[in-house]
Amino acid sequence: MAVSSPPPPRFHLSLHLQNPTPNPSPSRSKPRSAPTTETLRRRLLRRGISPTPKILHALRKKEALKALRRARKDTKAAASAAAAAALHPGNGALAVVDEDEDETRFRAAAAEYRALVGRPWDGVASGVAPPRGGGGEEGLEGLREMLVARRGDGFRWLLDNDDIEPEAAERKQQKRPGTGWDAEAGDEEMRIQLLVSRLNEDSLSFRDWRLTRLMKKADLIYNEDNLLRILDGLEARGNWRQALAVTEWVYNENSYRHRRSRFVYTKLLSILGKSLRATEALRVFTIMRGDAQIYPDMPAYHSIAVTLGRAGLVKELIKIIEYMRKKPSKRVMKMRRKDWDPSLEPDVLVYNSVLNACVLSQQWKGVFWVFQQMRISGLPPTGATFGLAMEVMLKAKKYDFVQKFYEKMQKNGVPPRAITYKVLVRAFWEQGKINEAVEAVNDMEQRGVVGAASVYYELACCLCNNGRWRDAMLQVGKLKQLPLTKPLEYTFTGMILASFDGGYIYECISIFESMKEYCTPNIGTVNVMLKVYGRCDMFGKAKDLFETTKGCFSNSQTYVHEHSSLEADAYTYSSMLEASASAQQWEYFEYVYREMALSHHHLDQRKYSWLLIKACRAGKSYLLEHALDSVLEREIPDVRLIVELICQSIAQSDYGRVLQLLNVMTEASIKINEGEWANILKKNVHQFSVDALQDLTDYLHTSGTTNADPVHSLVRALQSQFETASMDTYLLVDGTNTQQCALSSLQNEGKNSCSDLTEQDQLIGTCKNLCTNKFLDVPDSDKDIPQLGVAAVMNRAISLSRPRLENIHGQCDLGHQGTPVSAVDEVLDSMSSYGDSSYGEMPSASEILELWEQERINDMFDPKAESRTTL
Repeated sequence: MAVSSPPPPRFHLSLHLQNPTPNPSPSRSKPRSAPTTETLRRRLLRRGISPTPKILHALRKKEALKALRRARKDTKAAASAAAAAALHPGNGALAVVDEDEDETRFRAAAAEYRALVGRPWDGVASGVAPPRGGGGEEGLEGLREMLVARRGDGFRWLLDNDDIEPEAAERKQQKRPGTGWDAEAGDEEMRIQLLVSRLNEDSLSFRDWRLTRLMKKADLIYNEDNLLRILDGLEARGNWRQALAVTEWVYNENSYRHRRSRFVYTKLLSILGKSLRATEALRVFTIMRGDAQIYPDMPAYHSIAVTLGRAGLVKELIKIIEYMRKKPSKRVMKMRRKDWDPSLEPDVLVYNSVLNACVLSQQWKGVFWVFQQMRISGLPPTGATFGLAMEVMLKAKKYDFVQKFYEKMQKNGVPPRAITYKVLVRAFWEQGKINEAVEAVNDMEQRGVVGAASVYYELACCLCNNGRWRDAMLQVGKLKQLPLTKPLEYTFTGMILASFDGGYIYECISIFESMKEYCTPNIGTVNVMLKVYGRCDMFGKAKDLFETTKGCFSNSQTYVHEHSSLEADAYTYSSMLEASASAQQWEYFEYVYREMALSHHHLDQRKYSWLLIKACRAGKSYLLEHALDSVLEREIPDVRLIVELICQSIAQSDYGRVLQLLNVMTEASIKINEGEWANILKKNVHQFSVDALQDLTDYLHTSGTTNADPVHSLVRALQSQFETASMDTYLLVDGTNTQQCALSSLQNEGKNSCSDLTEQDQLIGTCKNLCTNKFLDVPDSDKDIPQLGVAAVMNRAISLSRPRLENIHGQCDLGHQGTPVSAVDEVLDSMSSYGDSSYGEMPSASEILELWEQERINDMFDPKAESRTTL
């Protein structure tokens, strides 16, 4: 039976071009095409060689010949294999022979096509080579033409059903989405922009492996021009860390270690100076001084001098001047020719930087040294030099020298600038010479000097500080006509603060009312007015302003000025809390604190912890509890908050809460020694009873935590207090003691109704001095507290001095009859008793916040909500 020959198999062209056989032999490996000129150039640059066009042409020709030899060798090997297979078919079937022949023909065509792609000049000579670099349909058409010209139509079956989709061809030529690294080799500008955007997104250090991967993935040549472009992009975003990391990474690579650029390092100094990074700038400057290739020149000295001057580092600036005049070290000198001398003399800009540093450090004697050095060098002082000298003297309170330098400036014929008059006005203001300040500004206008906004601002604040706010409003009219660097609201805010510092309260209100004719008050002005009202016992006006601010923001009103905004911030709530505490309006204090918590603002515990302590002593202890819980979620709490809660818990006999607060102190690493605990107990002795302190000591002993601080220190302080109290009690019960006689005589006189009032007053005074100074040891500020007798001390049944906290709560309840009970009060009232309660039963900060949010929702539908908040 004859075996029919199968049809020739259809091979996919792209598959065979990439991987002809599953396991190709070494003789049938894929031929390599000749590298391009750009590939050779990059390869040489990585090895530290800068190739010329002639070298690149010779190498390109050599690689092309190598590729041609490899292609011919592979073609011959494939042809020999095909011929051997045809002569010795073996015992295989005809189908297998046909398949081998087709595969061999295909390999020969593919190898010849690759060779021609790598040799464009051969294609030009023969006229049948396909175009180089073609993709998609163009590449297939070139292959068809070559096959038809060289082998006839025998290879047409290779190209059947092998069309590439146009969309796939376009997608192959485009960049990968999200990467941006497939740009053309010559498009360096796009690569630099992509690299800068990636660097600005992440914060990478010099030793971070991600920076190395990013820099190498960019596939850039980091020469001087490209590095300056990268630093420009990072400077626009103020990213000095990345600029420093990129420069260090590039110049630590082996390929660029010996190609450092002075211009790149000078640019880096400028970036660090604009970001006020004096320490990093000094480190870069030291690197420059250690390398002759990048040794500092005058622009580099200017950059480091300005940076150090803005930082106020006078000593470092003096060293920079010494480095300018000094020759480099021997090691650096060996790197250059023998006649190289980079030493320079400082110019006016360097000396002005020294004066600028003296302004911040207030080293007024350095001004005379600068003028002496400039006179030796033959440098004439400029207007900026005299202005900086006057500013140094102003900061140092040397007002006589301010005037002398101004006169010397006029004598030398140097025209004064607007900044000079600003210093003059400030000097006259601090001396109390208001008329002279006004005359100085008038002299500036008569000279034709264009005044700056800062000059009129200083004069307006000077007039407001002395009660002349109407004259200050005239200066505001002049200031409004000049180009402003800040909105006009800042001017009025400064004028109000100046009037408040001068003690002119009603003038502050008048300025605030007049401000509405020029601009709309912003939240900064509102905060200042709230502070003014709070410090001057004007709670009603502070409350109206606060409610107006909240109402404006809730109604989303639009104001004329683009910088105006009346959204209450943390300073707004803090100022209103301070005003409420000063006026003893604790119900409104609670309302403001609740609104502050619902607005997700936090009270600065370092500045306003006294407000919470004062509210706690006024019966609002749960506010302090909420504040402590909120602070613990963010930072270490203020020790005064914890101490106040400990004292309140001791007074309420809540010893479990005391222990938990002590554990909080341990976790927060807050330490209080025995002496500090003793002082705390003495200052708060009017809140405790002796039994309460004894019970606290027993509870801490039974808890088993007395070996660690701060529990150990508290127990020792309690024991020392008991020893002192026992000694004083022993003296009181001693019948031979004169003080006991005085007390006994006082009791007898009270029983017998002594008629001699003078003698009775003397005995009462003796008893008070005895109880206050000998036994209680109460500070002088607390000597007006009602004292106790001997019977009370012996029975140990009542507190040591002031009435218990229950009486205080009773007085508060009498004062708040008819006031609606808040949700937090209901939660606290639902607890059984202070003695049996624990910290776990107290509502947390989040629970209190939820209750307040529910109350706010209820108040929105309650017609009596407004009257409730005003109580």
